[in-house]
Amino acid sequence: MSIYNFIVLIGGLAFFLFGMNVLSGSLKKVAGNRLETILEKMTDHPLKGLAFGAIITIAMQSSSALTVMLVGLVNSGIMTIAQTVGVIMGSNIGTTLTAWILSLSGLQTDNFLLSMLKPENFSPIMALIGVCLIMAAKEQKKKDLGQVLVGFSILMHGMELMSDTLAPLSQVPGFVDALTAFRNPFFGVLIGTLFTAVIQSSAASVGVLQALSLTGNISYGVAVPIIMGQNIGTCVTALLSTIGVSKNAKRVSVIHVSFNLIGTAIGLVIYMILDWGMHLAIFDKSIQPFEIAAFHSIFNIATTCILLPYSKQLVNIAETFIKDDTEQEIFLDKRLLFTPSVAVMECRKKSALILKTATDGYTEAMDLLQDFDGKKRDNVKELEEKVDSMFLSCNDFLIQLSSKEVSDSDSEIIANVLHTIGDMERISDYSLNLSTILKKLEDSYGDKKDTKKVLKSLNSKLEEIFSNLNMAYETKDGQMAENVITLGEAVVEQIKKIKKSDLKKLRKGKVDAEVSVYLTEYLNVSRRVVEHSLNIAEALI
Repeated sequence: MSIYNFIVLIGGLAFFLFGMNVLSGSLKKVAGNRLETILEKMTDHPLKGLAFGAIITIAMQSSSALTVMLVGLVNSGIMTIAQTVGVIMGSNIGTTLTAWILSLSGLQTDNFLLSMLKPENFSPIMALIGVCLIMAAKEQKKKDLGQVLVGFSILMHGMELMSDTLAPLSQVPGFVDALTAFRNPFFGVLIGTLFTAVIQSSAASVGVLQALSLTGNISYGVAVPIIMGQNIGTCVTALLSTIGVSKNAKRVSVIHVSFNLIGTAIGLVIYMILDWGMHLAIFDKSIQPFEIAAFHSIFNIATTCILLPYSKQLVNIAETFIKDDTEQEIFLDKRLLFTPSVAVMECRKKSALILKTATDGYTEAMDLLQDFDGKKRDNVKELEEKVDSMFLSCNDFLIQLSSKEVSDSDSEIIANVLHTIGDMERISDYSLNLSTILKKLEDSYGDKKDTKKVLKSLNSKLEEIFSNLNMAYETKDGQMAENVITLGEAVVEQIKKIKKSDLKKLRKGKVDAEVSVYLTEYLNVSRRVVEHSLNIAEALI
């Protein structure tokens, strides 16, 4: 092999990996909110988790990226360890799709229609369509689809470059002799593991193996152990992602590694029985790209079928290796940024939690009107501090997320949440102001009976606003948000009437001046809270 051929080979690999990266990123953007829908419908049932894992891996074209996402979801407390087992198994099945597409490169036919199934024949057409969509389309979704087509075309061009460069090596005795070293199954597993760990993609690793198989010098005995090792190598990304996370999140990568190690061990035992024990002639036969794709799928599906009934045992293994601790879960894990569409969804969910906590804190502050208690006031302060912490975390996360490539709908959600969490945080701040006002009112010597009666009626309407607002925000119900605005406007008018009535009583000397001041402060805070609630409701419409 000349230095020129080596450069072309490396360039082909670069095109292949870059194409895979573009394809993966674009598919995630095209999938958009569909990832959210699938995730929301996922249950604790392993079979549904299995389907989820396969679908998401097909959408993202990376089982490693999915596992990193799972680490982030578990670290944020969004998913449990048990839920991840089926998803991890499903990802191993989903990642085999790429190999089937690449296997069409070895299709030999004179029929025009069948020959157009070969990626090197239809990928230029896809590239042309993709470039036209990117340059001419006005909608972002169509541009994203164009990037998917271009990414796939680049990937296939890299595959073709590697195949053309490696083809002459079939006539080089030294190359053929070197391949016989892989005939040792343990060495083959090691090579598959190391190569996949370096490029961090089992799909890409299988693609390179398929390109090598086109030389006609890769036998079943060489390819089978390498494919098994590739499943182990893909775990490296997940292992690296567990640095600095809670021990509960680290168990996700332990399950991933355990599943693939056990599957490979079972596969190796069967391989040695068939090859070393029964001396099957097929292991010396040349393997084709299509057969590599078939074995890759069969191996991963068989491993899943064997180990799926033992999901609980895999969780036990992870808990044995990673002992329990008292670490707190992270509000929003930065690893979710690797899958922006899922990150957007989780950020939206966390903002709903911020709103709920803020309104709960304000409601608890209002309760101090009838029964002022020091412990309750301390609880109001704790809730306010909790909201502050969640707000800062969510705000920082959203700023980082806004720099990612996301769909138009996701971009709109990011802007909406960024706009509304400030209003949520202000509602929480006013809960502290309200508790301070009520402390002053409690300590005053004036007659507070009528004042408390008036405010009790106001508070009940504020609670109704909070209840409707939380439900509207969680369900994204525009009609309910309209109801919040109607209620809010009515409360603002009620506050104006209470102020006007109190001013008349103060002029006539029918109310204590000090109590009147505190009432005005209370009403001003209530109006501010209503205004922030209306801002949130308007953002939903």
